[in-house]
Amino acid sequence: MGATGIIAALWLAFAASHMGLSSQRLRPRLVARLGESGFLGFYSLVAFATFVPLVWFYWESRHAGALLWTLAPGPLLRWALYAGMGVAWVLVVVSLVQPSPVLVGASGDTRVRGAHLLTRHPLFMGLALFGALHLALMPAVFAADGVFFAGFTLFSVVGAWHQDRRKLVTAGESFRAWHAATPFLPFTGRETLRGLRELPPLGVLAGVLLTLTLRWLHGPLFH
Repeated sequence: MGATGIIAALWLAFAASHMGLSSQRLRPRLVARLGESGFLGFYSLVAFATFVPLVWFYWESRHAGALLWTLAPGPLLRWALYAGMGVAWVLVVVSLVQPSPVLVGASGDTRVRGAHLLTRHPLFMGLALFGALHLALMPAVFAADGVFFAGFTLFSVVGAWHQDRRKLVTAGESFRAWHAATPFLPFTGRETLRGLRELPPLGVLAGVLLTLTLRWLHGPLFH
């Protein structure tokens, strides 16, 4: 199996374990045996044990395999792609600063606001954008690159869909109301403008600074 096949296999292992362990079939059994905290620890350990080798192997094998395509975007398109990457990392950061009160099991105010008026899954969708835009920004995309970055997009979209399906069954009416009030794909809801106004300023600033930092480090670290 070549480098591209190994990267694909590692993505499949990560996705299968991530979604399989959280499935309605396995999760209740594991929680009953390990407890909630024990399950979360085991779940995190498996995720770490599959994702880290994936990133490490890609790092060692980047640009391997057949050349898939080359791109030479002009300055306007390139800066538009950079802006899109900024949006991706802002979504990731604000998902941590402004977590869903339904998904984290919090009590109290469960009104939809901010990031979740933009998308029900800001973390997943930020990573999906990151993967897709990275392929558009790379001047030459080889098979290993294509599988690695496309994996972020595919896993994130399927993972978000899987989470919705599971929560609609297990989380009850509170999640069904949340589901109906929030868009799946980013910026497709009716209250996108209000969501943008309600984003936490520090979260947006942190996302922009993270984007600039990664762009600055990209040249020395990734070639």
